Amino acid sequence: MRAVSEAAPAVTPAGRLAFSLSAVLLAADQALKAWILYGLDLPTRVSTPVLGPLKLTMVWNEGVSFGFLQATHDLARWGLTVFALGVALALSIWASRADRRLLGLALGLIIGGAVGNAIDRARFGAVVDFIDVSAIGFFPWVFNLADSAITIGVILMLADSFRKAPSQGR
Repeated sequence: MRAVSEAAPAVTPAGRLAFSLSAVLLAADQALKAWILYGLDLPTRVSTPVLGPLKLTMVWNEGVSFGFLQATHDLARWGLTVFALGVALALSIWASRADRRLLGLALGLIIGGAVGNAIDRARFGAVVDFIDVSAIGFFPWVFNLADSAITIGVILMLADSFRKAPSQGR
């Protein structure tokens, strides 16, 4: 049995950044989706021009990222939900020990995005997607804030992995 002084280490500063960012992102994602569904009532409008190539287009995404692998039955819905929450949990454990700010930032974005989309799946059976920039010609998918956060988080995680580690003992 461990003594009280040997308890699990506290969350690192990068971990606190990750958890704070994921909470803010999750709140913003869910608030924006609520506005899209109930304030703007986008499901009855289908599409609304915003500015230039940006428009709001309602898409219920039953698949994974950008609509790939459409999951139209309950087992897949709940499987994707549990998978996303499991990934978020595993990344949270990693984040609590993260020692680099960029890594904490990346993990926070991915965790918040994964949980935001998992909440949609649990509530609606599909993810609420609405950001449409298909008019630019090379990106035909409709996405949401959580998807953007996950994508940026993965890019930042890759960037962090290429950073040079400090020399040990020199």
